[in-house]
Amino acid sequence: MKILVAMSGGIDSSVSAVLLQRAGHDVCGVFMRHGVRAESAGRPGKQGCCSLDDAYDARRVADALGIPYYVLNFEEQFGAIIDYFVDEYERGATPNPCIKCNRDLKFGKLLEYADAIGAEKVATGHYARVEERGGRHVLLRGADAAKDQSYVLFPLAQAQLAKCVFPVGRMAKPDVRAAAREAGLAIAEKPESMEICFVPDNDHRRLLRERLGDRPGEFRALDGRVVGTHSGHQYFTIGQRKGLGVAFGRPAYVVAIDASTNTVVLGEDGDLRRESLEAGGVNWIEADARPGDRFDAVVKIRSRHDGAAAVVEALEGGRARVTFAEPQRAVTPGQAAVFYRGDAVLGGGTIE
Repeated sequence: MKILVAMSGGIDSSVSAVLLQRAGHDVCGVFMRHGVRAESAGRPGKQGCCSLDDAYDARRVADALGIPYYVLNFEEQFGAIIDYFVDEYERGATPNPCIKCNRDLKFGKLLEYADAIGAEKVATGHYARVEERGGRHVLLRGADAAKDQSYVLFPLAQAQLAKCVFPVGRMAKPDVRAAAREAGLAIAEKPESMEICFVPDNDHRRLLRERLGDRPGEFRALDGRVVGTHSGHQYFTIGQRKGLGVAFGRPAYVVAIDASTNTVVLGEDGDLRRESLEAGGVNWIEADARPGDRFDAVVKIRSRHDGAAAVVEALEGGRARVTFAEPQRAVTPGQAAVFYRGDAVLGGGTIE
């Protein structure tokens, strides 16, 4: 089988290419260039995604494996993701650009490119699994719970899941790194990176300031009192404590953001608890749900959330209501609510 591997220059995608080649597949690598320029001085060997250094690392791995290697210019498409990122903060939400990238680029545009070159599937280094059950393709958590990335893959439709391959999804990270060493890959000791690929300095507020500029506004307490000023609501997210720059008299947290008035509301930790949420743009994976259907699930409300017991109810218009067994902290508009039963992803949507 001919498989196109999205090679980021990191360990996970590189080992994915190695495993597929050893399994006898016709493997070719592709690197997605996003066009964002960044200096990498002082950051040797970082594990990244889409920088010039990463492109070089990906090419070295492809050369070592003797597989074809392509570089695609996705600057325009990445530009749309950056616009989405900025627009979400401007409306008072907190985006997850990796989710949009996975849906629109890695398993959107790359699938189109795979078709163009005769590749049947697209592989990535995500820690997740796909199995066929009862005629549907089901997305499962990665075997390494600490690295599981199923959360950011929830929007993938059945047609996309049918063409996904996640070679390291059944492996633990130490075993992946060991496989890179055993294969003699130069990137075997490359450190991890948690940064957003188009914010290589890890300072997303700089990007927002460049795009939106400062917009002075007010901090208010829950009772409406003005307790300080800020440079713009777009610099804040629900649950934030650090960097507020205001003396509240006790630990203060962002509990609400009103983009229409450029107001950031501060409260205490207990004020962040929410019993329910509504999500839009819901994608059902294991089975299609009809409005009124209700089921028990474990729901994650951000990538590093452990998940919480809840009842999920399907609503009209591709929406869902989630009612938690116990109130959850910092339910944040713009993030995803992803529904699990065991290891299987039932579906998910964007918190509204």
